Amino acid sequence: MVEAPVMQEKLWQAALYIRLSVEFNGKRGDSLETQRQIMEAYLALCPDIEIAEVYTDNGISGRTFERAGFQKLLADIDTGKINCVVVKDLSRLGRNAIDSGFYLEKYFPLHQVRFIAVNDQYDSETADSGSHMIVPLKNMVNEAYAADISRKVKAQQRQAMQEGQFVGGRPPYGYLKDPQDCHKLVVNPDTAPIVRQIFQWAAEGVPLNQIVLRLNESGIPTPSHYQASVGIIANKKLIGSGKWQSWPVSKLLADEVYTGDMVQGKTNHAGRKQTPVEREKWLVVRNTHEPLVSREMFAQVQLIRKQAAAKYVQKEKIPYTPNILKGRIFCGHCGKNLHRHRDQNTGNYYYYCLSNYRVGKGACKGKVFLKENSIFRAIMALVKKKAEALMGDALFLKEQNHKVVAQKKTADAEIAALQKEGEKNRKFVAGLHEAYVSGLLTRDEFLEMKAGYSQKFDYAVAHVQQLQERKSKLERQAKEYTSLAALLAKIDGNTELTAQLVDALIDRITVNGPEDIVLDFRFESGFDELMEVLHG
Repeated sequence: MVEAPVMQEKLWQAALYIRLSVEFNGKRGDSLETQRQIMEAYLALCPDIEIAEVYTDNGISGRTFERAGFQKLLADIDTGKINCVVVKDLSRLGRNAIDSGFYLEKYFPLHQVRFIAVNDQYDSETADSGSHMIVPLKNMVNEAYAADISRKVKAQQRQAMQEGQFVGGRPPYGYLKDPQDCHKLVVNPDTAPIVRQIFQWAAEGVPLNQIVLRLNESGIPTPSHYQASVGIIANKKLIGSGKWQSWPVSKLLADEVYTGDMVQGKTNHAGRKQTPVEREKWLVVRNTHEPLVSREMFAQVQLIRKQAAAKYVQKEKIPYTPNILKGRIFCGHCGKNLHRHRDQNTGNYYYYCLSNYRVGKGACKGKVFLKENSIFRAIMALVKKKAEALMGDALFLKEQNHKVVAQKKTADAEIAALQKEGEKNRKFVAGLHEAYVSGLLTRDEFLEMKAGYSQKFDYAVAHVQQLQERKSKLERQAKEYTSLAALLAKIDGNTELTAQLVDALIDRITVNGPEDIVLDFRFESGFDELMEVLHG
């Protein structure tokens, strides 16, 4: 253990940082609870350190510092709430030697933060030169350990794949993990019939969009919704809209797992990125579990899909123009995205609602079906109208710019005064401590006076931060408004709608009918601070 310094008053506001790595194997010595107990037991012997906050990252690799708990800790260091960081050992801070070194040798000293690694017997306040030399070495060892663990896990997974064991997190739709062996698949009696039905329809030549429509009209839950209902998926972001779509059905029909073969290793993981692997390198093990469809039916479905794709490619000779409204144009009746379609005879583009064709008849009460050119003209008319109003505000901004300048000068003056006052209060607190140590003040007098000055200092810091944020926001809004006005000034009767204009100006387009199109502009409420100064 590190020898605890003997002081009478707690001056250090400490953060206990606890991290449980993704490769945690259940050993008690690394658990969240044990890490905290070790640190609390050590700090009980340090009267100059007070625990201010506990920060935790559960199941996060030490090779990255993009962790929610650690980032919150840094934010609290920046605001002055924390000036001491305590960890069980150096590996809990991180297993990346370069980044760990940055925090230990640059960031913490720059912010006057004391760092303690209990089990490594390291305390930056008492460490000698020898200790400082050991820290980088331990960081490199920790990084090498993390890399070694990662390699071993990948090697074990690959070996399991080669043996035909299932190593995925969630079983394929139509199957369950065997309760007796999580690396084996067994038929799911709830969803297997649905998989068989989808293959049967495909084998009969039913088009993909018709399969999707039949599934939605039958009210069959999507794979993600079903898995959420039985507890396999807990994250709501992974559930989706609840309606079957073409892509998941197409992916299901191409998956050889339904023939009873285990097919894995289709992607490589590098960091957080996935890259596809050539089919020849997939790990395929035959007859590992009960099939849901025969090999003959699977082959028949692949042939039908291949012929349909070839026919489609033959028809598609003229490339599509860019869909500049993609993701921004919606049906005003059901709220769904409008689908863009090209007429093969005329080459004209149309937008229409797919709900009645994919979700089910009667899913949308509207009959939105408009030519792309008509929508473009309507959008440009609305943009020009908005541009005229905004240009008037831009002229007013130019005339009243002195108000913006004055507001920033006022903020700068307030910040300077508060910084001066804050520094004076900080020095008073330091002087009070010296007076207390020398016996000129009693403990109660010291604590009472310290609390008053500390409160003034904290207020000054918080108020400076608010003023700086307001000043930055005002400067940013003025710059963005001027840039926006310059863009809109170029719009005239001959201006055509482009992807640049859409990206810069429009958040959402709602189509209720031919004469009823509503635009949500990106800048509608983005200049509140600026308008308050100009019109205040």
